[in-house]
Parts: sequence; structure tokens; C-alpha cells
Amino acid sequence: MIAQTAHSHHRRNRRPSTAPHRRSRVSVVLTTLLAIATVVAGSVVGGGLFYAGSVASTFNSAVTHIPRAFPEAASRPTPVSTGAMNILLIGSDSRGDPTTVGQATTSNQRSDTMMLVHIDADRKDVYVMSIMRDLWVPIPGKGTAKINAALAWGGTPLAIQTVEQLLGTHIDHVAIIDFQGLEGMTDALGGVDVDSPVGFTSSKKPHYTFVKGLNHLDGAQALAFARERYAFPTADYQRVANQQALLQAIVHKLLSSGTLTDPAAVTSFAGAVGRYLKVDAQFDLPTMIGLAASMRLSGASSIHAFTMPTAGTGTSPDGQSIVRVDEGSLPALRSALSDDALGTFTSVR
Repeated sequence: MIAQTAHSHHRRNRRPSTAPHRRSRVSVVLTTLLAIATVVAGSVVGGGLFYAGSVASTFNSAVTHIPRAFPEAASRPTPVSTGAMNILLIGSDSRGDPTTVGQATTSNQRSDTMMLVHIDADRKDVYVMSIMRDLWVPIPGKGTAKINAALAWGGTPLAIQTVEQLLGTHIDHVAIIDFQGLEGMTDALGGVDVDSPVGFTSSKKPHYTFVKGLNHLDGAQALAFARERYAFPTADYQRVANQQALLQAIVHKLLSSGTLTDPAAVTSFAGAVGRYLKVDAQFDLPTMIGLAASMRLSGASSIHAFTMPTAGTGTSPDGQSIVRVDEGSLPALRSALSDDALGTFTSVR
């Protein structure tokens, strides 16, 4: 079923009082860094390291590198000893200056969504954990606030430090992606087939309608699908579920034999994504090719998406609507990240 424009005779005017003015910017496009890694990894299987290097080179030439992306070493956990890799993916609601977002100073960016991508040491599985943007957490040097404020208050160094402190794990790389990347990426793939968890009509024009089940989406439709939250009683919780469904559709399309055997399609996708992406300077071409060479994914089933456990919603001392950390599950999550055992953690959730 192809999503079509729904002609609505009314508008949804209710808007949560705690929502920032530009908060509805799309966030799921940040997952394209994972998608690029998957494509490069898949190309090793489909066409060899030369093909992988070509794709990575195209991506690297388009991407912007973030200077001074990380916090001071003294404040950070040690890298995971098993050899696993953690990548923090941030979708920003503002097109900030890439030369300042990595500095430990106030920026004009607020993270619309965060996802932690954990790549197992054996490189056979990748776990994508969504972190709710309204999660109420300690932000180093700033007190307790919503986790999405860290980027605005201290750039990527403070965002990374906040997540590392919360999860007790080392972040190896960071990426920020502009929301427009989703549209170009989806169109570069020729559209994707998304299994929508629920049926709904997007609240913003042109009011696309999505059925429960399979929807073939072009770039504009994918953008609307990923950004919607007002249509759902559970708001951001359902939006995160939709983002994960879209991620699965993208990965499935990327790993399909038709895509991987078409060098022009893969290279076009890499270039389309790279134009909207900022990554830390250490995530350079040799690192990308090295990661590609090490990956052993068996297909889309090797990508596992879930949401960091929460204890529901609540109200902060200053009256904000927040999402509470599930303190009971946090020790197990930290241990799973440290021990490279997220598969065990997710299987018992």
C-alpha cells in the first residue's frame, strides 16, 4: 500500500506545552550512519574490499568532520575491552555550524533524538538503542535536565559525556545528521517498504496517510512517517517505534541483492547521506574501511533495534513533562554494554 495524501477538514491544534518551537524536526535520519556502515560491510561480501573502499571514499568525501568532538579524557570511561564499538547518533533540530558544535560551549543545536549503536566485538550483530529525548538525567556541570539539552549546552563533548555517564560505557564515535538527509537517502534507494506498527494520518501538511502494515514510501513520505508524534496517544514512544520500523526497512533495502549488486546505487546512496552528516574527525576513511573489513553481518536480521527502558512519564520539579529513567534496569544495561552482551539483555526484556 502506497501512502497517499489525506485531505483533512480539521487540524490538530493541541501542542504539548513543553515542546520546543522547532522540536518536530525529524530525527530518524541520524540512523543513516548505521546504514552506511551496513552498506560498506555488505559490499565486502557482495563485491570485495575495492568496492567497499570506493563506497567509503564517496561517503567520506561528502561528510563534514566535527573538530574537538569529545570531552576531556580524564572524565571518560575506558574503551570497552572486548573490542566492541559504540557510536552515538544524534539527530539535531537545527542546522548548526559544524565548526562549533564539537566545542564544549553553548551551541544552537538541540538533539531531537539520540541512538546508541553498539557493534559487537565479533562484528556479527549491531544493536541500535533509542534514547528518549525527554529522558530526565544528570548533565555534568549543569544539574538534572532532559538529555536533549546536553548538545545545546555544551556541544558534542557534553552530549557524549552525559551519555557515557548515564550508561557507564565509552563512546568511540559520534555523528550528527540533518533531517533533510532522510528524504535524499530514501529517494536514492528508490523508496523503501515500511511495516508500520499502526495506521495514522500525519498532522502536518500534506497529511500523508499510512496504513497498519506495509507502506511503500518515497523520501517525503518517509520524512513525514518519521517525524510524526501528535497523531499518537503515546507521542514520542510511538514515534520511536516508527523510527525503528523505518530503520529496519532501510537496512533491508540496503542489504537486498538488487542494491548491493548495483555499484551506482550504493555509491549514490553514500553520497546522498554524506552531504547531511557530520562525524568526529577520527571516523576517517581508513577507519571506515577497517570497520567494513571486520563486519560479519548475516543480513537485516543482524540489526536489532530497541528503546532504552524507561519508567514512564512524569513532571520535573520545574513543571516540565519528562521521561523517567528505569533505575531498576540500568545496572543490567550497563553490564550488558560493558560485557558486550546486549543480545542477552534484549532477549529478557
